[in-house]
This record gives sequence, structure tokens and C-alpha cells, in this order.
Amino acid sequence: MPNAPESSLIGEEYEVEVGPVAHGGHCIARTDEGRVLFVRHALPGEKVVVRVTEGSADSRFLRADAVRVLDASKDRVEAPCPYAGPGKCGGCDWQHAKPGAQRRLKGEVIAEQLKRLAGLTPEEAGWDGTVMPAEGDKVPAGEVPAWRTRVQYAVDAEGHAGLRKHRSHEVQPIDRCLIAAPGVTELGIEKRNWSGMASIDAIAATGSQDRQVVLTPRPGARLPIVELDKPVSVLRVAEDGGVHRVHGRPFVRERADDRTYRVGNGGFWQVHPKAADTLVRAVMQGLLPRKGDTALDLYCGAGLFAGALADRVGDKGAVLGIESGKRAVEDARHNLQHFDRVRIEQGKVEQALPRTGITEVDLIVLDPPRAGAGKQTVHHLAGLSARRIAYVACDPAALARDLAYFKEVGYRVRTLRAFDLFPMTHHVECVAILEPAAKGS
Repeated sequence: MPNAPESSLIGEEYEVEVGPVAHGGHCIARTDEGRVLFVRHALPGEKVVVRVTEGSADSRFLRADAVRVLDASKDRVEAPCPYAGPGKCGGCDWQHAKPGAQRRLKGEVIAEQLKRLAGLTPEEAGWDGTVMPAEGDKVPAGEVPAWRTRVQYAVDAEGHAGLRKHRSHEVQPIDRCLIAAPGVTELGIEKRNWSGMASIDAIAATGSQDRQVVLTPRPGARLPIVELDKPVSVLRVAEDGGVHRVHGRPFVRERADDRTYRVGNGGFWQVHPKAADTLVRAVMQGLLPRKGDTALDLYCGAGLFAGALADRVGDKGAVLGIESGKRAVEDARHNLQHFDRVRIEQGKVEQALPRTGITEVDLIVLDPPRAGAGKQTVHHLAGLSARRIAYVACDPAALARDLAYFKEVGYRVRTLRAFDLFPMTHHVECVAILEPAAKGS
């Protein structure tokens, strides 16, 4: 490999027995000398030949791809996508595994993170160990659910749209992404040339026919005339990071919990079409809101959980949402404007929450970014004496770390549920319901 250091092991091959799954879409193996390998495109129990993709003689571990399978797992299938495999697209981690096996692997990762970072067994976390598929995602082995309603395409030097290779800026041009939702596929992004663009975000809203593309030009490039296979609104990302409308609506309308939500400027919304309803249902079943309750929705985005809470706590209840993104705050205020006792504050949770002066609430929902809420925020929340807390997590490691912090300050996990809202990838969504430990003792 060009410019590789003399001690580089990139390209070296080893025959190994594959060990357990690890967080991040790979399995653990060891060379005969005991060197740790993080291996993609393999499954536990297999015997494979791996080729090193990252690492040198003095690295703590090496990254590698399984390039030949000598003894296959019964859970292995031929990857349905022609772009899945060593050196290709990095978007999917488990195309080579049966759907049920993917969910078992994700469950093993959650269990390992809970034990290692929170000191909890599945039983202690109130979890039955299963990862539930989303409605409609049970497809036969060898088929792929088309679920991804938001796809970010990278653009190569020739203007071809594609997806990035694993841990790389290199672009894999594609004809079609199998996990893209029909509303994304029908736009035909891959069919046209995008010279001058760095990336294209394609969005197909759930519950409406709204379609949107968000273009990020390379510095100095002019915006192309966008002619796609379906009507679509177009936004542009400026060099300062601002998002500007080119034509059409600057937002899409998403539908969840029997309400329509406006989401502007390519802002955050759950990617799986069933995710928003699935998560609202799990959170509300766990919290059991009562009329007159006061509630917090932290990292509230466009107001999904705040709206669900407001519906259930009624006119005598109150909900405060906190969100750092300016456009998301505008959307949340618009989406929830007919609730008199809902307030949305802009700011980072760790700064905005203390400023509110709130000293006590009945219920809390937090849906933090991948890094988690962190010790400072958890300690502040514990002081609010909430009857129940719902923690929505897209990263099991961050969840487990924060559960350990909650344990320190007197909250225990009452129940935990896991949902496979990102099929074919290593990502998984969890909903943990917490309550004061004294209540559960």
C-alpha cells in the first residue's frame, strides 16, 4: 500500500477461527501469535482467511476483512447486495447473515455492553434478550428490507453518486442501494451525473409524498439544474453550513403517533419508516403518563416525544422540550403550537436545563445523540425526582455508560427493549425505562 510505514501489516493474511461479535459490526479473532483482529464480513464460529486493512506491528489490534471462508456458519447467506463485501460499500455490516442471526448478534452486543459498562445482566435490566424486528421487516434469508428513508450519497471525482467504503473517504459508485426505501430509490439519484457536488442527501418522508434532496456543492462549484424521476424539493448547503431553499418546500411532512410533523432543512427524523411509531409506543408504554403530569423531552428534535406526552398529560399537564438545533426548535414550536402547556427551549441540555429552574418533574424522556447524555446531565436529572425516565438510545455502549451513572445516583432499570430499526447494519435502537431504586426494592 502506498506510503504505508515499514511496520505496516496491511495486506497480510492470516487463517483464523472467528470468535464473538463485538460492538461496531465486526467479530473478534486472534492470530496464532495472539494478536487481536477486528474482522468484518465474518460470523462467530467460522474459519476464515482474513486480510489486514489497518494496523502495524506495534498496533494494539488490527482491522481485517474475511476474504475467504473455509468453514461457514449455518447463519451465513450470500450477500444480496453486489456492493457488500471486502473493500466495497461500508453502509451495511451484516448482509452476509440471516435476518434472525443479525438480531441475535445485536442482542449479544447489547448484553456485552450492559455487563461490561453497567455491570448489569439482561435479567437485572428487565430485558428478555431479544431484539425485535420492525413491522414488515421479516423477510426471507437472502432478501433485504427497503427501509432507509434518508440516504446520504457521496459523489466521486467523475460525478457518480455512491456510498463511502468502510472507514474511508473513497466512494463506491452504485446503481441502487437495496436498503433504500422505495421513495428514495424512485428519485433515480444514481442515474445522473453530479459533477461539482460533494454529497446529496435524499429524503422520502413517511406518511406523505414529500421528497427532498439536500445538495452540498464542492467549494466554488455551481448548483446543477436538478431533474429527477419524481417531484422533489431542493435545498443547498452553503459553505458556512447554512441550508437554503432552492425550490419547493424547505421541509418535509412526517407522520407519527397520529400527528403530522414538519421537519425542515434535512433535519433529524427517525430513518426507518416504522421507527417513530415503534419508539413512541415503547416510551409511552414504559412511562404510563397520567393526566396532569409534568414532563421533560430532552434532545427533543422536531418534538416527536413532546407531542406524544402532551397528548397524554392533558390540559392540566405541562411539557418542556429542550433542543440545541435552531431549525429543529422552530419546527418543534410549529408542530406543537396548539398545545398551550408545551414549551420548547433552545440550547444544549446540560446548559439549558439548569437555566429553567425546574426542580421537580414527573416524567423524563431523553433521546441523546450517539455519544449519550453523560454524567453531568444524568446527575442533574436524578435530582428532579422523576417517577419514571425513558432513555432512547441508538448506541448500546453510550446507553450502558449512562445506565451506570444512573445507578450511582439511585435509579435502576425497570425494563429494556431493543428494536432492529437498522437492518443489515450493526446499529440497534434501545428503550430503557428507569425508576428510583427504592421503588423497585
